[in-house]
Amino acid sequence: MTTDATETAATPVASVRWVMVGLSLSMLLSSLGTSSSNVALPALAEAFGVSFQQVQWVVLAYLLVITTLIVSVGRLGDIVGRRRLLLGGIALFTFASVVCGLAPSFTLLVAARAVQGLGAAVMMALTMAFVGETVARERAGTAMGLLGTMSAIGTALGPSLGGALIAGSGWRAIFLVNVPLGLATLLVALRHLPVERRAGQKARPEFDVPGTLLLALSLGAYALAMTAGRGSFGALNAALVALAFVSLGLFLKVEARAASPLIRLAMFRDAALSAGLSTNALVSTVMMATLVVGPFYLSRGAGLNAAEVGLVMSVGPVISALGGVVAGRIVDRLGTASVAIAGLLATVAGCVGLAFLPDVAGVAGYISGIALLTPGYQLFQAANNTAVMADVAADRRGVVSGLLNLSRNLGLVTGASLMGAIFAFAVGGDMTSAMPAAVATGLKITFAVAALLTLIALAIAAAARLSGRRSRS
Repeated sequence: MTTDATETAATPVASVRWVMVGLSLSMLLSSLGTSSSNVALPALAEAFGVSFQQVQWVVLAYLLVITTLIVSVGRLGDIVGRRRLLLGGIALFTFASVVCGLAPSFTLLVAARAVQGLGAAVMMALTMAFVGETVARERAGTAMGLLGTMSAIGTALGPSLGGALIAGSGWRAIFLVNVPLGLATLLVALRHLPVERRAGQKARPEFDVPGTLLLALSLGAYALAMTAGRGSFGALNAALVALAFVSLGLFLKVEARAASPLIRLAMFRDAALSAGLSTNALVSTVMMATLVVGPFYLSRGAGLNAAEVGLVMSVGPVISALGGVVAGRIVDRLGTASVAIAGLLATVAGCVGLAFLPDVAGVAGYISGIALLTPGYQLFQAANNTAVMADVAADRRGVVSGLLNLSRNLGLVTGASLMGAIFAFAVGGDMTSAMPAAVATGLKITFAVAALLTLIALAIAAAARLSGRRSRS
């Protein structure tokens, strides 16, 4: 394992818990920033007099900045110091929340959301990197599970908290509520994150600006291609995909020649890393199907009202919030490889259950499928995150953590488009007026495809595990 230009001073055992409090609050903040704003879109459209297509940029600006810059800020943390950058990210997120809450115009609101997304990218990229520096290896799974729990709590809490704040104080409150939480997170992190020190006189590597710009262009074009058109794929989407691949090709060419590349391409020769990233993307694509397809099935196929749909949709996040730490402890006890395989098997079972159980038991069948799928995902995520970050060189923890988060985000973005398109095709018409039988068929076909994608992820994970055994023998 190589050493970084900066090293983190040894963290006293007594302060590790406070470090995890700071990291957990950082994860909660970034997750709330994603989930709470969605519920405010109708109120924002009315307040600023903008169209539905325009108001979507309140969400898109945040997500696009995270997706395009999360690897770059992870690498920047490796170079300038992760503690310094994480503190800056928390402060930036908090400041941007103030601007969002006080924004007098829609343009300023969207711009502030982009800045907020930059702060969130820093927090997401560096929280997992800090686990490797502050938590004993035998407890890393529990720490990763805790971060997963906080992300799930933010996802579950965002819509209900946002709705209550809008009803009581108006849309500005959903942004301003982040300010006291952000200040508390900043104070905990400032006090308890271990101080970095220079490691000898080793020169600080340069930040790869050309690589950063090309990767951001490629990722931004791909994310826009997957979100533009609201489910239809036209000439604009095709052009954006082409731009994404051309930019990616140029990025790979630049990285192969760079003295201090943003991403060392040789890293992907590591079968465990490549498998971890690819399976993470595939499973995230599958998980997005529950968010895209679930509401349509529950409302159009099962005939539930809006409140009942919301209640059923909360089952998955609640299970995630309760099961994250448990999943992490299982990883610490049984090891990453076996738990990742078990998690993927449970995810396959959940997809199969969602495809067939609603035909037999209706909403109860749907909930049963979710109750299989969600713990499987929690086990896989805790094991996979722990495995990917376990043996990363100190000077690459930030960028690898960024890649891990990026693979998840790309899976979610792809899943929103791909699984939504599969569902729409299977329904065979306008989803808002489709008959219950057609919606049920769409659910079955979509989750059959999801099961197939998870089986591919399972095959990749099993092959990587076998390759690892051969290399050790």
